[in-house]
This record gives sequence, C-alpha cells and structure tokens, in this order.
Amino acid sequence: MIVSANQPYFFPYPGFFYKAHRSDIFVILDDVQFPRRTTWTTRNRFKNHQGSLWMTVPVKKKGLGLQKISAVKICHDGKWEKKHLESLKNAYAKAPYLKDHLNFLEELFSTTFEKLIDLNLKIIRHLMKHLQIDTEVMLLSELDIKERGNRLLIEICKRLGATQFLSQSAAIKYLDADRFTKAGIQIADLKPPSPVYPQLWGSFIHNLSALDLILNCGLKAHDIMIAG
Repeated sequence: MIVSANQPYFFPYPGFFYKAHRSDIFVILDDVQFPRRTTWTTRNRFKNHQGSLWMTVPVKKKGLGLQKISAVKICHDGKWEKKHLESLKNAYAKAPYLKDHLNFLEELFSTTFEKLIDLNLKIIRHLMKHLQIDTEVMLLSELDIKERGNRLLIEICKRLGATQFLSQSAAIKYLDADRFTKAGIQIADLKPPSPVYPQLWGSFIHNLSALDLILNCGLKAHDIMIAG
C-alpha cells in the first residue's frame, strides 16, 4: 500500500497529480496550518500572451492568527472571480479543448465558495477526472489525527495500512527516516516528470497549472503527464 499526502493547492501543477497517480491513497492535508507566507494553496500560474499568468484567491487573514487550511475563508471583495474567469477565457480562447471545460470554469467562478478548501477540492476533483486518475482521495480531517510533523505522516500511514510513503525528493530531507523505518514504513523517493507538450503563446513554460495541459491536450494529457 502506497500513501502520499499534499496540501490542497489551487489549480495544482502536473506533479501534484503525478504523485496521486503513483499512490494507492492520496491524502489531502486540509487539517494542517495554513502557511503564513506565499502559498500554492491560494495561487498558481497559467499562460497568456505576456508569459506566466498568475492568479491568486484572496483570503481572510487579518486578526485571525494561525488558521488551519480547512478554516480559511475566501474574501469576495473586488469581483476577482469574474476577472479570473475572463483572464482564463482570453488566455485560452484558442486552446483546442477549452470548450470541454468552459461550463466547469463558468460554474466554478460564479459559485460563492465560503471556504478555500471547498474551492480547491472542486478544482482538484475536476482535474483528476480529466487526467484519468482513479486514486482514492481522503481528507486528513476525516482521519482525526492530532499529531504533527513526522508523527503526523507516520500515523497517516499506520492508520491506512501503508507500507510505503511517497515523498518528493526535495521534501525527503525533512523526514526522519529512522522513525519511518521503526514504524515499518519505507520512504519512497518521487521525482515527478516535468512534461513538455504543445502550448499556446510562444516559448514553453514548465510546471504551469495542470489546467494548461488539459486545455491544450485533452485526453492525451494523462499519457503526457506520466511519460514526462
């Protein structure tokens, strides 16, 4: 049994989904602290005629102190949803598969989500479906685990009966290998490929949101993602 875990990113990049693809169970870390600094849970990159197109979801932080990701609320001032939708429609107007996802995007950005986690999970599930990933997804909050750090990850594995914990190479240095070994869990090194595929707007940009891959490549996106 292979388990991996990740915070719920906003429109994640292909490596996020490659990790899910390589796992038997993919745990969304919704019950951990929301990062104080810039975070992929609220922003990501797409592509337009100027190059990288950054989009950010504004959230409520002032006076709230430390928050769990699951508690973070979206700020709906400034009509950012309408602006994001129009930016995507303009950037991908000539993408071969925009029409297949336009209804989803219009519904997504016309829905007033109270919490960031609900918005991100809606996006993640849509992208997983169209990347043809059938890995079981669980929320950390469903497991009711109170540990933190290495103990949290080990307890997730034990609770789910995992023999391997899949971790990206850059994160392995933060894991206590001895603790995992004593718990009977092997740390598996993941090096997600960075797929190259047909993109709009000039020179290729690596590791954009997986939406860019799907809008440009349709059903071929799965094979491109896993082949790297």
